Amino acid sequence: MKLKPIQIFSFFTLLLITTFSSFGQTQLQDLNQALRYSRYSRLALKVIPVKKSDNQFLVQLVVEKIEEQPSFDTYSFSYNLLNSYQDEINSDNSVLLTENDLKIDSERHWVFEKEINLPEGQEQAILLFSAMDTRQGDPYYYHVDLKSPFVFDLPSFGAYYANSVPFDQTYLTTGEALLFKSSKGPNLHGFYYPINFDVPYPPMETKPAPVPKEVEVQDIGDFLANVPKELDQQGYYFFQQDTSESTGLLIKTTHEAFPKVKDWEEMVQMVTYISTRKEHEALLMAENKKKALDNYWINLTRNPDTAQDLIREYFRQVEFANLLFTDFKEGWKTDKGMVYIVMGPPQEVHFYLDREVWTYQGLDQSSKIRFTFARVKNILNPHYYTLNRSRAYQPVWFKNISQWRSGRMAF
Repeated sequence: MKLKPIQIFSFFTLLLITTFSSFGQTQLQDLNQALRYSRYSRLALKVIPVKKSDNQFLVQLVVEKIEEQPSFDTYSFSYNLLNSYQDEINSDNSVLLTENDLKIDSERHWVFEKEINLPEGQEQAILLFSAMDTRQGDPYYYHVDLKSPFVFDLPSFGAYYANSVPFDQTYLTTGEALLFKSSKGPNLHGFYYPINFDVPYPPMETKPAPVPKEVEVQDIGDFLANVPKELDQQGYYFFQQDTSESTGLLIKTTHEAFPKVKDWEEMVQMVTYISTRKEHEALLMAENKKKALDNYWINLTRNPDTAQDLIREYFRQVEFANLLFTDFKEGWKTDKGMVYIVMGPPQEVHFYLDREVWTYQGLDQSSKIRFTFARVKNILNPHYYTLNRSRAYQPVWFKNISQWRSGRMAF
């Protein structure tokens, strides 16, 4: 049965009211964005802004389809343009997105594009992209700062897959190509960094980690926009429209198995979070890494079947950390990745202008533990965070490591 125009209008009006009422009197900083890091999400959202002028942006709202053959009708999509993290989310700053707004509907993505114009002189603007799963009411969120004290600037070009879908990852398999589109000139400029980063210190280690005094960088020169560009070396690349700008696009290049583990050598590195120093040094020095790792896992659990389950679970956590948190480091080497692997997905995730806070159950049912990641202004990544370390984390951290080592950890 075909709906009449008045019926269509009524349906979308009702959907709009339902979507807005789900927010209530809610601010961005009040939203629990835990589904952003869940291992059971049905989709993943991304907002990719391209700057056209000081107050004009082309915003690409990308939905990755994680569940098999999802139906657009099972979700309600909207976006909000906010002036701060304390702004109320309401009908005045919300826009409902319908299937008619889709620019691309591919096998793996839905993509919307919107032009955003800010008033002259506005110094802070955040775009929040939301999806509500209408089957069980699960809310998905993703936001970016268009203007902020923590954002130098935004790039005036975008990166795309071969099918013209915006590149919605931070990493690319070495040897693959991307298409860079720019409206501000035929050339872009690239830099390549071959550096390999160390594993982060644990949360209770308050001594600052050593910082390399020099970082090797290779100027790879100009290349043409709108022509596929192959990224052929493993490390990370930084692309700019103009080398005098304080902005660009960071892309990490990885081995072909990423975000999964590549080989035994890499696995040895990754178990550092739940190993003693003596255990890890023995693994690093072992000639036969596979045999040493097999013995390591069995010695932890005293049960081959439990060891198999533990291995599968641990490296599943590593894979998700790589998917979610890779920047110029592999995700498992970031502060967020380290906490995610040991503690599991956070029960609550809240964003503020200057920090991101993860909440877990504490040492007992009535207590909570919060990991605070401080936002750092960084030319490579406008949403870069480092963990505020504290000795107060030690009891719950060691408790979770003990659970891993006994084979009892499950999320």
